Formats: sequence, C-alpha cells, structure tokens
Amino acid sequence: MKQFDFVAIGDMVTDAFIKLIDASVHCTVDNDSCMLSMRFGDKIPYDFVEEVIAVGNSANAAVAAARLGLSSALISNVGSDTWGKDMITHLTGDNVITDYVKVNEGMISNYHYVLWYDVDRTILVKHQDYPYALPSDLEPPKCLYLSSLGESSLAFHQEIAEYLATHPAVKLAFQPGTFQIKLGAEKLKNIYARTEVFFCNVEESKRILGIPETEKVAITDLLKKVASLGPKIVCITDGFNGAYAYDNNHTYRIGVYPHTPFERTGAGDAFAATLTCALIMGKTLEEALRWGPVNAMSVTQKVGAQKGLLTVPEIEALLAHAPATFTATSDFA
Repeated sequence: MKQFDFVAIGDMVTDAFIKLIDASVHCTVDNDSCMLSMRFGDKIPYDFVEEVIAVGNSANAAVAAARLGLSSALISNVGSDTWGKDMITHLTGDNVITDYVKVNEGMISNYHYVLWYDVDRTILVKHQDYPYALPSDLEPPKCLYLSSLGESSLAFHQEIAEYLATHPAVKLAFQPGTFQIKLGAEKLKNIYARTEVFFCNVEESKRILGIPETEKVAITDLLKKVASLGPKIVCITDGFNGAYAYDNNHTYRIGVYPHTPFERTGAGDAFAATLTCALIMGKTLEEALRWGPVNAMSVTQKVGAQKGLLTVPEIEALLAHAPATFTATSDFA
C-alpha cells in the first residue's frame, strides 16, 4: 500500500437540497440567533430539489485534497443501497481512493435534507449507527483529517487516538462535527491533545468551551482557550467577518475573498481542508490562510459542497488578482 498524503475519516451522506421560496427568517436584534419559519399545518410550495452525492465534512475534505493534487482517501461507511453505490462511484470519479469505504450489508446510507433559503441553509441530519473501525491495512498517511461521526463513535475515537500514539509522524487535522462537539472535549481529550490543526466556527468554539452562546468573548480569548485543550494551531471562522488563527505564538486574521454567495453549504469544509492541504504542501500558516478563503468563496458559487472546489492553478490565479488588502494580519488587536 502507498502512503497517502491525506486520509479523511468521517460519515458520508447524500444531501437533498430543497430550495424554499415561501419561508422567512427571524433574528434577535444582534443577529446572535436566527430561526427559519414556515407555516405550520399547511402545504408550502418549493422551487426545486437537487440531490448532492457523497458529501459530508470528511468526504468534502477528501475531494478538496484530490482536486489540489494530493493523494487522497476516505475512511467511511455506506449501506448496501443505491445511495451507497452512487457515493462510491462519485468519489472514484473525483480521484478519491475508496478502498476504505465499507459497504454495510443490510444497512442504509446516510441521507439528509437541506432546507435552503436565501443564501443559507438548515440541515436535517440523521447518522446511521455504523460499526466504526479503522482499516487493518491502513498505512500511516502524512495527515489524518477527522470530522463528523455519529453518536455511537466514542470508542472509535479512542481507536484513532491509539493509532496516532503509535504513529507519531502522522499529523492530525480535527474539524469536529455536531456529535463530536456534543461528546465534549473531556471525552475526546486524547484527540484534542494530538491535534496539529483544529477548525470550528465561533458558535462551535463556545459550545466546546461551555460558554453561553449569547456571552460576548473576544476572538483572541476563544482561540487561546481552544488551544489550551491541545491543538498546535487553532482556526476559528466567523462567516463574513473572516477567519482567525492562533499557533500558540501569534494570532492571525484573514478576511473573506470578495464575492457574493449563491449557496453557502461547504464553505467551512473548503476553508479547513484547503488550509490543511496548503500546510501539507509546505506553505506557511499565513500563506495557507490566504488559500482557504479562496476555495470557500468558490464553493459558495454553486449548489452543494464540492462542485466549486478548485485546483492549485485556479487558486493561484485568483490569488494573483486578489485585492491588496487580502492578506493575513498578524497579532491584531
């Protein structure tokens, strides 16, 4: 078996995007909390439905890495249904190695519903209870990229931590999903402690740290508090406000690459995976922080998390035409 540059671990899903036309969004005065609203007990028209195959944080990251020219594989599970077969075919077509995607006989594949309104979405999720395990023939890759897994995966995380302990040269990128955040940092302390680069958004960082969502906390404090859990590099995204990073020495801020979004699903995945890949390629953190927003911007121009993912020449071309202000600011106030 060859050594892969990038091996992603996480659940995979087919997303059904339902484009809503008869809905509304209601937010608090400071926009800290917004609710999607539709008439209850009524028939509500929608524009169209589009299925997006083989997505999910880790699958998106694996495709991003392959588009950037890295040897990329995915460790995941599917059911023995048409959705599962289609997901494997889709990944293969994007040059992602699927040898580690397990087909579970008699089980169904993950299928989520995306309620898409304006430029944002609310996702109805259900993770199947798969028997998680690392492949017995997994050669140590340059980087493991760990993201969203189901609620029954706690023991699997310990298996991953043990694998990393016996393979110290393997870098770990960690982008926790909903259930991993719910498990709490204490139960995943071995994962946090072993993480090279960590990704979450502002709201997720507060949940991880046990800080009330409405409490105002400086981004520099959030970065350092998450870093205290173990990660060597912490990246926190904040929507149109940009992204922030801390390497246990300096703090950095990068704005968004100028654009008007069409549909924002997968922007965070694109940012995280691209920054990770840039570091694997030998880029500095400041350089990698410029790469991430470019791929995130491109993803928001199309439906779903993968259609807009770019190649290295495409990212470099967009960077060559970026505004002079599009640069990572160090040790911001």
